[in-house]
Amino acid sequence: MPPPMADTPKPPDVPLQIQIDDDVANGQYANMALLNHTETEFTLDFVHVQPHQPRAKVRSRVILNPKHAKRLVKLLQDGLANYEQRHGTIVLSEDERPTH
Repeated sequence: MPPPMADTPKPPDVPLQIQIDDDVANGQYANMALLNHTETEFTLDFVHVQPHQPRAKVRSRVILNPKHAKRLVKLLQDGLANYEQRHGTIVLSEDERPTH
């Protein structure tokens, strides 16, 4: 097993207990995500856009360092692959496909 990366905390000797406040546990609905980055950080804004409204509100912002952003991408890819294996391929319409 490779040694942990410098920015990854060493696993504790006892199981990690993760707590979540009730308002966080309820989650926030988002139907749009925005991404910005600098040399040292990735900022993900999760937005709720309502139909026919000229304004939208950021519901949550998550700031990650580049290594954690790459880990998040891998986690999402693995999760989507598992989902599609169980439930079928997710098809995006033309207007939903990202442009490069």
